[in-house]
Amino acid sequence: MVQKNTKRFGDFIRERRIDKGIGQRELARKLGISPSYLNDIEKNNRVAPKPDTVTAITEILEIDIELAFDLAGRSRNSLPADVMAIIEGNSEIIPLLRTVAAYELTTAQVKELKDKIMANETKVIVIAAGMGNRMQPLTEDRPKCMLEFGGMTLLQRQLDTYAACGLSNFTVVRGYQKEKIAYDGITYYDNLDFENNNILNSLFYAESEINGHVIVAYSDILFEAHIVERLLQSEADISIVVDIDWRGYYVDRKDHPIEEAENVILSANNNVVEIGKILTNKNDVHGEFIGMMKLSPRGAEIFKKHFHRSKALFAGKPFQRAPMFEKAYLTDLFQEMTDLGTPIHSVIIERGWKEIDTVEDYEKALKAFDE
Repeated sequence: MVQKNTKRFGDFIRERRIDKGIGQRELARKLGISPSYLNDIEKNNRVAPKPDTVTAITEILEIDIELAFDLAGRSRNSLPADVMAIIEGNSEIIPLLRTVAAYELTTAQVKELKDKIMANETKVIVIAAGMGNRMQPLTEDRPKCMLEFGGMTLLQRQLDTYAACGLSNFTVVRGYQKEKIAYDGITYYDNLDFENNNILNSLFYAESEINGHVIVAYSDILFEAHIVERLLQSEADISIVVDIDWRGYYVDRKDHPIEEAENVILSANNNVVEIGKILTNKNDVHGEFIGMMKLSPRGAEIFKKHFHRSKALFAGKPFQRAPMFEKAYLTDLFQEMTDLGTPIHSVIIERGWKEIDTVEDYEKALKAFDE
């Protein structure tokens, strides 16, 4: 809500333009307005421009369109233009607004309703194409997401946890031993080239599902429902889950040393500064990426745009920390986006998950279930 942000429209646009490394004249040219007019807007000497210009600004600067319209509405001392357009274009919304007013719904009640609708409309994509070489010999005849824990496979436990959060639209990207993953009620996409690529490219076999609200996750993590609930509450376009109490997981973890953690260095506002298998300084604010992210409808488009841009530039070539683009992780694309000024927000957690990447991890998880 706009009340949570004290920035003015002009300040917000100017800061974001500078963060993106775009000059004032360049932005004015792209918007089809004069530099002097843009300068007046950025100095808050003029009210926000018309809705189509605000929309163009959000697209060029990759900013949240709802926040931009909220700030633009404040500058004009009126309701945000996108809200007015929604009301004028959908008469059925009026009874809903009157109901909210008549029953004096609190902010918490409205948020609860919004969260339920969001969960109902959110898709889940699980990336399960890899061979799980570190799990040999346990994965000789099955993908590692089909290993059992307490009478249920890892994938079943994931789906049950998502379902407990109101999610029911599931997609799985298969590859190795794909015929072993065959649950009803799931949409499947098959990566037949799984031996020659990695997680990032596997995800894009399901590109047609990357639209609207989407959660994307690795298939080798066990997690509690509160983590998914926290992620669903994020209003950022691109959000990743980061555990800041992660080091304890690596105590006595011999087959997956701490140096291989997908670390994240965070800014003061919990945006990604650096991510991947990186060394961190004791003074850095950092955590571990657990292998789960959420995209808003706008975030999905931004994410896809950056993937295709990177593929066009780096196919067959080194890409970030990957020896070549085809072998890239999600974290490699996150770093590329961060380097180009696209904000990636971190949803902070403290424990509540486990990675099942080695036989040692599996045996420890089984022991925990037995206890």
